Amino acid sequence: MKNFVFIFFFVLSAHAQIFEPVSWTTSVEKKSETEFILIVNATIDEGWHLYSQNVPEDGPIATSFTFETNSDFELVDTVSEDIGYTVDDPVFGLKIKFFKNEAEFRQRIKVLNKELLLIKGEVEFMICDDTKCLPPSYIDLEFNVKEAQIKTTETVENTKSDYKIVSEIKKEEKKSENKDLIAIFFIAFLSGFTALLTPCVFPMIPMTVSFFTKQSKTKAAGIKNALIYGISIIVIYVLLGVFVSLVFGADALNALSTNVWFNLIFFLLLLVFAASFLGAFEIMLPNSWANKVDAQADKGGLIGIFFMALALAIVSFSCTGPIVGTLLVEAASGGSQLGPIVGMLGFSLAIALPFALFAAFPGWLNSLPKSGGWLNTVKVVLGFLELALAFKFLSNADLVLDLHLLEREMFLAIWIAIFGALAFYLFGKIQLPHDSPLAHISVGRLSLGLIVMSFTIYMIPGLWGAPLNLISAFPPPQHYSESPYGVGFSKLGSGDAVQSDIPDGAHLMAPHDILAFNDYDKGLAYAKKVGKPVLIDFTGKACVNCRKMEQNVWVKPNVLRMLKNDVVLISLYVDDKRPLPDNEVVDSKLKPGKKLKYIGQKWSELQTIKYKTNTQPMYVLMDHNENNLIDPVAYTPDVETYKNWLKNGVSNFKK
Repeated sequence: MKNFVFIFFFVLSAHAQIFEPVSWTTSVEKKSETEFILIVNATIDEGWHLYSQNVPEDGPIATSFTFETNSDFELVDTVSEDIGYTVDDPVFGLKIKFFKNEAEFRQRIKVLNKELLLIKGEVEFMICDDTKCLPPSYIDLEFNVKEAQIKTTETVENTKSDYKIVSEIKKEEKKSENKDLIAIFFIAFLSGFTALLTPCVFPMIPMTVSFFTKQSKTKAAGIKNALIYGISIIVIYVLLGVFVSLVFGADALNALSTNVWFNLIFFLLLLVFAASFLGAFEIMLPNSWANKVDAQADKGGLIGIFFMALALAIVSFSCTGPIVGTLLVEAASGGSQLGPIVGMLGFSLAIALPFALFAAFPGWLNSLPKSGGWLNTVKVVLGFLELALAFKFLSNADLVLDLHLLEREMFLAIWIAIFGALAFYLFGKIQLPHDSPLAHISVGRLSLGLIVMSFTIYMIPGLWGAPLNLISAFPPPQHYSESPYGVGFSKLGSGDAVQSDIPDGAHLMAPHDILAFNDYDKGLAYAKKVGKPVLIDFTGKACVNCRKMEQNVWVKPNVLRMLKNDVVLISLYVDDKRPLPDNEVVDSKLKPGKKLKYIGQKWSELQTIKYKTNTQPMYVLMDHNENNLIDPVAYTPDVETYKNWLKNGVSNFKK
């Protein structure tokens, strides 16, 4: 049965084909006699996705447009695009935006010559599906300005089908967004319960509940007033979320995750919050605000109860403010305009519930623990967590700018120091300004300290290259590292021979330490010299599935041993944007009239012409006469299948 599956796999892989999963059309919309909009529509096959114009550094190839400008017209602003989908890509470790099914791009122009007929341009783009990527492609664009018409009510009818397609895309996007909103609500709800355990809020529970039960003529009235009080708390915080959403707007929220200035501001903001929780100072709203609100609360009735809730929000701000601020930052940076609103709903619901429940069942108050130094401990623990989270935003800014100031090792070292200090604090070895004298530590505090210390120890191997799957979403990706081999790695491992002399044109591919060539001719010459078969790896710097193969398949001992000892690896990057030497610039055989300008175009054309496919990754095992030893394969996530493919190819070479 295994042999049958293996043969079936290769039969399928043998049917190589040229993919063209996106088609481009152009149109022109007339706004006035001098203003026009150049419209480019991309129709994308099912299962494929086209990347946005706005992609972070070290991400995939962005879609980009160029126009042959002249004195007849001028460009106004930049090319706008649809909303698309924004996701956390685990391979690149970045938030990446892409389009599915359809995408529309619009460029506004101002016409200076009324006799203008045509405008020419070009689009560069990259497209992928779940198993493969295509190399960067270049398509010529042409816009007929002379035939453009101003849209009327009749022409609007022709766009109904477009609205239907957009509506379907939005429905899919809504499903993904709903999952994110549920996560935000859950985290905010837990944060609200944590805020209850701070010194500014916890003592308020028995005081407020006692006030309602004593001031109300009946128990039912007391419960009613407490419920109104809880609802008022929810309304106040949700209004804060609405305010944040309206101030920033959907476009700004979508940009937060990769905007350098927003990430730096959030980093500084969380540092301030952390310092406040650790006891350096208290963040307080002006006392005059609390006095004015208290005066309104004395009026009684529904208005008075609402102002009592507002007074709680103001008085407890020194404890709840940093938590609320962090939640708003996290919710806003998720890109959804509803994020801050949902976050505040979850947070305020957790705050309001105890007041309503304890008012309904006053006897429960006797089961509450007494206020004491443990409340400040909760506050300090939150301070350490705020400090750790702050460096995630600094890391985002560093990744976008590609400064390499906060690489993976430095980030992990900072987190190890922060959580190590937190563990020592919980063990009573560190005391901060507002801590009470500690004669002994409780079992709960000791247990939490052991958990934090275990987490700290867990992170230490990350300095030596461990993947740390538990926190993979927080530190920079493994390739964004001082030493991709890990701190102190000696390049001696698994009994493999040390590569003391690297051949001309070769390099050691990190983090696997595989000898690799990026030049076809030099790699083939070296393979002939050492008597090994050639493994051609058609890949891309921005190819997601190529990285998955390298990170999940190539690292396995049996596969890695063969890659290092039994073959000569030639990695040809089809998206290499370095220009070809002048003597190598030739006409394209696939696109007459076009020149091959970049190194990546040369390798892409080689793959397409010789192997009749244009997807990456693609792996070819060949002998010294450039004949295939076995049928080429594409993305092969199953380690055993890929290992057998390598083994059979090498065996055929030795026959």
